[in-house]
Amino acid sequence: MLVKDRIVVVTGAASGIGRALARRFAAEGAKLVVCSDRNGDGVRAVAEEVGGIAFTTDVSKEADIKHMIDTVEAERGPIDLFCSNAGIGIGGGAEAPDEAWQRIWDINVMAHVWAARHMVPLMAARGEGYLLNTASAAGLLSQIGSAPYAVTKHAAVGLAEWLAITHGDKGIRVSVLAPQAVRTAMTAGNPDGVASVDGMIEPEAVAEACVRAIEAEDFLILPHPEVLEYMRRKATDYNRWIAGMRKLQRRYTG
Repeated sequence: MLVKDRIVVVTGAASGIGRALARRFAAEGAKLVVCSDRNGDGVRAVAEEVGGIAFTTDVSKEADIKHMIDTVEAERGPIDLFCSNAGIGIGGGAEAPDEAWQRIWDINVMAHVWAARHMVPLMAARGEGYLLNTASAAGLLSQIGSAPYAVTKHAAVGLAEWLAITHGDKGIRVSVLAPQAVRTAMTAGNPDGVASVDGMIEPEAVAEACVRAIEAEDFLILPHPEVLEYMRRKATDYNRWIAGMRKLQRRYTG
């Protein structure tokens, strides 16, 4: 799919990857970039910059997502590309409070579910549409120090796979974004070497990878290409991969 002349929605658009996506889609000639975020002031600033429109949306609430979709479809036209990008990270393991687990589950997983719940029927009826779901390399590998992040990002990848399999014959294309460390608020304060074994990249590089993948209709978007080799190692010898991850954990956590 070419973004030019398309209506595009980006959640989490006030900063980081979402802001970079909004800017890049506008530069690609999108007909309208719909910017969504909980940060009302921030998302309005981005929307004004790219000539789009803003919604103050809490993606942990299905009603907010539905309201945005219904409003755009009724007042602006059919949504061609929906980027379910908003996400959060928390630390800890199984001991993390239930409230924290539920919040990260709602934002990192259920927001994708709710977007698909309301977009897939519309796109299927039109015979085309595109869903871009932001996950993480943690969803393909794991995340040192955060079970909630690793688990929810694995779920996000699994949902994207299922959507691509189930709805591909209806003209709906799906991509899942799985970067390692990106220079955003989530990684602020982390030295490059600690944040990612392969270094930190800028949100603009992620947006570039997304545009190219959407054009090619590639499912898996890996701004850090090294992740593909890690996936191969994991699949080839799970025990060795687990041992390697334990070594990495000792390196960074002592």
